[in-house]
Amino acid sequence: MAARPPQNDSSEPDSIEFGIAALDARLDRAGVRFPATTEELIESMGDTDVSYDAAGNTLDVAEVLRELPEERFETERDLLNRLHPIFEDRRRSGAGSLLGRVRALLPF
Repeated sequence: MAARPPQNDSSEPDSIEFGIAALDARLDRAGVRFPATTEELIESMGDTDVSYDAAGNTLDVAEVLRELPEERFETERDLLNRLHPIFEDRRRSGAGSLLGRVRALLPF
């Protein structure tokens, strides 16, 4: 019985964007210009669900933006810095759940 020859697949492995990286990519695709208000951001993005972990759990950015005391963001970095702790808290709280711990053990 012969073994299959090695595959010459030079493509990069698929990556999963989540958290601030996913939001950053979404803002770029939406063509958001700064400074921007909360409502301008929400209108530009359309669907505001953004994955906050590799499992695909999502956070509604529109809901979070409306809860922030700021209504205007001068730069994209300003917006991402303000939202980063919220994404991290959500990711950490999901990792501590039973389902989160089981997912962390699985290889996929």
